[in-house]
Amino acid sequence: MSFVNIIEKKRYGCELSDEEIRSWIKGITDGSIPDYQTSALLMAIVLNGMNAREMTTLTMEMADSGSKLDLSFCEGIPVDKHSTGGVGDKITPLLLPLLATFGVQSVKLSGRGLGFTGGTIDKFESIVGFNTSVAVEDFPKQISEIGMVLSGQTPDLAPADKILYALRDVTGTVDSIPLIASSIMSKKIAGGAKALVLDVTCGSGAFMKTRDRAEELARAMIDIGKLAGIKTVAVVTDMDQPLGRTCGNTLEMQEVMEILTGKGSEDVVKVCVTLAVNLIKLAGKDGGLNDEELYAECERRLTSGDALAQFITFVSAQGGSITMRGPEYRELPHEALRVTSPVEGYVKSIRTDKIGSISVELGAGRKAKTDTIDYGAGICFYAKVGDKVRRGDVICSLCHGISRNVSEDLLFDLMSEVMDCYEYSEEPVEKNDAVIMVLD
Repeated sequence: MSFVNIIEKKRYGCELSDEEIRSWIKGITDGSIPDYQTSALLMAIVLNGMNAREMTTLTMEMADSGSKLDLSFCEGIPVDKHSTGGVGDKITPLLLPLLATFGVQSVKLSGRGLGFTGGTIDKFESIVGFNTSVAVEDFPKQISEIGMVLSGQTPDLAPADKILYALRDVTGTVDSIPLIASSIMSKKIAGGAKALVLDVTCGSGAFMKTRDRAEELARAMIDIGKLAGIKTVAVVTDMDQPLGRTCGNTLEMQEVMEILTGKGSEDVVKVCVTLAVNLIKLAGKDGGLNDEELYAECERRLTSGDALAQFITFVSAQGGSITMRGPEYRELPHEALRVTSPVEGYVKSIRTDKIGSISVELGAGRKAKTDTIDYGAGICFYAKVGDKVRRGDVICSLCHGISRNVSEDLLFDLMSEVMDCYEYSEEPVEKNDAVIMVLD
């Protein structure tokens, strides 16, 4: 069958066979199928979807298109976590050391921020000396010594996904559940984990804007995991407001330290502990505790100093400068401008994606891959959804690095944009639940 016939087959809503999908991925990897034909098939998939078998075949073929990590050096079941992104997401720096206190080993391959969502690699690189390019051959030694390793994504993992992702970005075919699910899962499977928890964010600051869409994506990835033999759980979490009290690299790592010393935000703790409970259960390290007991024990270890000790060991092992008082940062934040409430009432909603974009304008992220980050830049939040405010109360503040000058004109322009992100109500507003649902 010619590739034109495959395009037509999907255009009319028919299922593609495993062999047809296999030949497609082989063709885009070796360059024998031109971009314009792949773009046509992508659009047909957007319009007509894929079933669980098709998604799983596409996922496995993309995972097999390059090298795959062998995590057989891990003791027990190696685990991984993936977030679909958001604003203020500082879960990974908390989750890895918490898991280590239970003897759960994890290799985390993370990316940099692009657009309004922050990147885990950028957050860790705010620490002086932290190495985010750990060689694969050094993974076994570090895992055996401290139970965790974090590194940037290697270019030879799932190269077919990178080709498809680039085409989707320029052909209006990003917003497709089968293509999103297979893209995420192909990288996770190539990464070698045998158990996976997905943090599927939902709301104005997430890619999935509604709960229905978030649940649809979560279930698609669970279906793929089941057919691929990967233990998979999805946790749908709220991103209708920033997670925690900060967004920005140093700011978020400072908040991580606050949580590890028992002074952190409840929403961050709830998301982190919920993910940890499910990963610990998947790894078989729950020690016979029921869910409530395990949740309480995770919360205790996260905030009592147990996870902090592991975090310090972890940062030191990867070259970061850290003491019991915390890391040494490449740039400290300077609170440049406070934004106040124009009314008395309750915070009703926050345009989280816009908040993330404003943080990027301050220098906390990149609009292009070549942009330089200001590690001290970001936003601190003093009022969130459901909080009562009086006129003149500080709702958030804009920060930049202490060694950087930012014009007052830009700061005041951004302040005006921030004020437009907040909506108020005269009546009390129910506070958001950080964890919406857990699916397995």
